[in-house]
Amino acid sequence: MMSLFVENPIIFQNIPCTLVTGFLGAGKTTVINQLLASKPDDERWALLINEFGRIGIDGALLASSQDNELEQKNIAIREVSGGCICCTSQLPLQIAISRLLSEHHPQRLLIEPTGLAHPRELILQLSAPHWQTALKMNAVITVLSGEQWQQIKYRDHDGFKAHVRDTDVLIINRYVQLDTSEKQVLVEWITKLNSQVKIIWAASGLTAPETTDSSDVHSPDKFVANKLVADAYSSTLNDQLNKPSSIISNQRKVSISNPKKSMIGLQSQANSLATVPSLSASIDETDTQASANSDLPYRYHEEQQDFQLAGWRLPAHYILNADDLQNWLLALPNWQRIKGVVHTSDGWIQINFNPDSLTTRTIDPQTDSRLEIILQLDNAVDTAIAKTESKVNIETSSALINWEECDLELMALVI
Repeated sequence: MMSLFVENPIIFQNIPCTLVTGFLGAGKTTVINQLLASKPDDERWALLINEFGRIGIDGALLASSQDNELEQKNIAIREVSGGCICCTSQLPLQIAISRLLSEHHPQRLLIEPTGLAHPRELILQLSAPHWQTALKMNAVITVLSGEQWQQIKYRDHDGFKAHVRDTDVLIINRYVQLDTSEKQVLVEWITKLNSQVKIIWAASGLTAPETTDSSDVHSPDKFVANKLVADAYSSTLNDQLNKPSSIISNQRKVSISNPKKSMIGLQSQANSLATVPSLSASIDETDTQASANSDLPYRYHEEQQDFQLAGWRLPAHYILNADDLQNWLLALPNWQRIKGVVHTSDGWIQINFNPDSLTTRTIDPQTDSRLEIILQLDNAVDTAIAKTESKVNIETSSALINWEECDLELMALVI
């Protein structure tokens, strides 16, 4: 596929492309859904999603859906799992984009990297010479959660700040709890990191306080005001789809002046992965899509930046107690994100947990159960203390969880 792209570079010319970034749990999916809702009926769009783990939960759901609204709306989706597309080699990103362009011929491309992505490295990749005629890079849109910003652990996190530094447009959401002075402090904090960024306050934050009083819900004046605000936000957001990216334009000038540097890819982090053997002794293969080295049940874990990632794939006939599973997941230490499609005592359910919301919904039966979590590592002092406790089995230098015990606990939930 890559050779086809290289040999026929004129096939794809100036496809408008928008990068939608944001730290883990910022609310990127909401913004992307708002952008997709603006798609003209006669246009073909494509969405490239980068899953944070290796299991591929969103992709599995999309592939098995019998009533895929996005496909009906002429929106193609491709998923890149197996870690951050900016932290691995450039090949997964190039292959995914090339396939989307060649197979679906979209008139616009949206890219949603994982919240653990390094925006600068992704911008470097998209500034490479072989994309400069194929993709017309429009404004980089970044989503920032006001609730996260209020917590010092986010404000001081390099990854959180990196998303603010390397963007053209910053969408601020979940800021209802901020008073006027806090909003001003937030703007000043943003400006110190990126003085050129365009700040847009999401409409949901503006309208939420006015809809909390049930006596005023049907007020015509407030209804009109809310609609005007929502329409203005939607229009401003959609305008960014056609504005060129200053961040990427400047980087492309650097790439042209120093082509050797622009073509250097990041080294693979494969040597840092800690893949653990399957949870139990050999079993019959129940998933025809499973690779040779991932016989079910299967679990992996690895580290990215200050986070511990882990995922499980279980045979479809493993039924887990729904209530006990949720309690077990919520009791995990320092969890930041939990996603899954699991066969439970309440049927097949989709799990989407972040510290701000816990969402589950019933889904169609899947080929297997999939579960992935992100835990935030404690600081170095806590790590050193944990290492001194003999009862804690540290599998990697900074891990604070015993994954073998987790396996046993999860298997105990199987009915």
